[in-house]
Amino acid sequence: MAKEFQVTYDCADPRAQAEFWARALGYHLPPPPGGSDGQPADWAAITDPDGRGPRMYFQRIPEGKTVKNRLHLDVRAAPGQTGDERMATLESEAARLEALGAKRQYRLESDGVNEGLIMMTDPEGNEFCLD
Repeated sequence: MAKEFQVTYDCADPRAQAEFWARALGYHLPPPPGGSDGQPADWAAITDPDGRGPRMYFQRIPEGKTVKNRLHLDVRAAPGQTGDERMATLESEAARLEALGAKRQYRLESDGVNEGLIMMTDPEGNEFCLD
């Protein structure tokens, strides 16, 4: 039997990261946890409104990101597309994500085996592929 899992991010600002990823993925972001004292919460979580994707949990940690991720998300923006159509879809999605705070790192063209992709980082510098 398959197990459920969640993706957990260590970060400096859990709410900001949750807001970015909720908008990037079309996930649901519930109201902030914690009291009404205006203090930021130490965590935030987002869920897939269709119940298919994993829950994403963001937790505050004191240290910043220092090296490349050993694990990253592939955001599937153009499944089944190839060639110019695929890259146009990826470019459009990259522009949308950049407006939300993501940063483009580089673009890889198709190599005959793998289709192209755009490597990006979220607002805290975590790498992800736009694929």
